[in-house]
Amino acid sequence: MRAEFPDFRLGSVLATSFTATLTERRGDAVERIPTPQRLVDWLAVSGLAVDSCTAAQLDLARELREAIHAAATAAAIHEPLPASAVHVINDRSAQGRAAAILTPEGNRRWRLSSASCVEDALGVIAADAISIIAGERDGKLALCASPTCQAAFFDTSQSRTRKWCDMNTCGNRQKKARFTANQRKNPRSADSSLP
Repeated sequence: MRAEFPDFRLGSVLATSFTATLTERRGDAVERIPTPQRLVDWLAVSGLAVDSCTAAQLDLARELREAIHAAATAAAIHEPLPASAVHVINDRSAQGRAAAILTPEGNRRWRLSSASCVEDALGVIAADAISIIAGERDGKLALCASPTCQAAFFDTSQSRTRKWCDMNTCGNRQKKARFTANQRKNPRSADSSLP
């Protein structure tokens, strides 16, 4: 029987979606890639399919994930990037082998060869992290306003004022908490619509 794993939080930015494989970092952390096979699954749904993953490769992936999170967090709050995080990101980027391809829609995608391994996929993720942390893409790094999450995310909204890494999870939880708190303060407000 296969164990149930939490769903992936997939976004439009590869690097920050990758950091979202560990969520609720300030609360009860949720590991979304607990096994090598689960990393293979995440890479496949992210367009970076590989055939297999070892425990050592999973460790490399988690090290990259934490380095991206540390560097993106520092960039979002305008602090110096941690040297150790920069080192890990640069190493993974340099070790990967992938080709940038142009889609018919005019977008850049990465293509791994049929012989590609996890390190090649991690190189693509590291390169994506470099492009957003270096400010090469239209958007800004921000931190989720949820006190238990505080994930780094890439805000591409027109106003660049997004508060939540994911409106369906963190945003809804915060709105629900506010609503519940307001109901406790004003218990009759729910009944005021009755004649």
